[in-house]
Amino acid sequence: MTSYIRAVGAYVPQKKLSNDDLSKIVDTSDEWIYSHTGIKYRHIAAPEEATSDLAVAAARLLLDRAGLDAGIIDCIVLSTATGDYHGFPSTACVIQDKLGLDEIPAFDVAAGCTGFIYAVEIARSLMKANDYQNVLVIGAEKLSDVTDWTDRNTCVLFGDGAGAVLLSQADQDDLKGRGVLDSVLHAKGSGNQYLAVPSGGTADKNGENTCLYMDGRAVYNFAVKAMKDTIVELLERNGLTIDDIDYVVPHQANFRIINACAKRLGTDSSKFFLNIDQYANTSAASIPIALNDMVSKGLLKSGMKIITVGFGAGLTYGGNYLIW
Repeated sequence: MTSYIRAVGAYVPQKKLSNDDLSKIVDTSDEWIYSHTGIKYRHIAAPEEATSDLAVAAARLLLDRAGLDAGIIDCIVLSTATGDYHGFPSTACVIQDKLGLDEIPAFDVAAGCTGFIYAVEIARSLMKANDYQNVLVIGAEKLSDVTDWTDRNTCVLFGDGAGAVLLSQADQDDLKGRGVLDSVLHAKGSGNQYLAVPSGGTADKNGENTCLYMDGRAVYNFAVKAMKDTIVELLERNGLTIDDIDYVVPHQANFRIINACAKRLGTDSSKFFLNIDQYANTSAASIPIALNDMVSKGLLKSGMKIITVGFGAGLTYGGNYLIW
């Protein structure tokens, strides 16, 4: 039996904040933001919208689009850095309840922006070990709640949203080669201080800084190498070249990182799907939101070879190889 992506869905909040809107809050401009990041807009959740609400909306769209009932779900795996609560309960349990489900396992994965990639591989492993037929994998973030809106270096980068996929099992002969075929997961914990929310945990000594902090240069240098190395590892493990891949779906952090990665791979950046201009960096939600956009635009065809790749707080990095 092989796991494959049966359906996708995504949700972003109604409020859309442009670069021009941000220029009225901090000393920046549309030209500077776009030229340095590739971002034009980001969506911002309403005060009453929690991360679980974004995730549930994405899951319901997925189920409606596929004509499925939530009752088929055997497990929920949520990746988020901005859960409804600090520590516990897990936001996945809140989502389970809001979807009207009961008893099925539900838990959160904390791997930063790489979280969706980690969650897909965790779900795939659970399906093999427990014979789950359908696992709901979600990436959801409300980063606006941990953004310092007076810091022009970080507030321009992030947005809110959620994306979801339903992983299902089927016989390999029926899938005709399709499915999630391989994953690589890595972490470099020595870089944990480069991207963090410093306050709120047990290592916190002063409780003063509850907003996201990022060392942009350190993260950039790490990200380009990590993305390139992950893609090369997946290609080599599966006997492929970059020319065999139809699309690379990267974590949407900065178009300069993605362009630099493409250059190091000796391929055109057009192979990398980008929608960062509309959503900014939505962390663990960025890859499933991108997959949803690609499905909506009719870009993904059966048999296409896809690599997802990401990097994030931890520092974590990794990728999935799948045939659509």
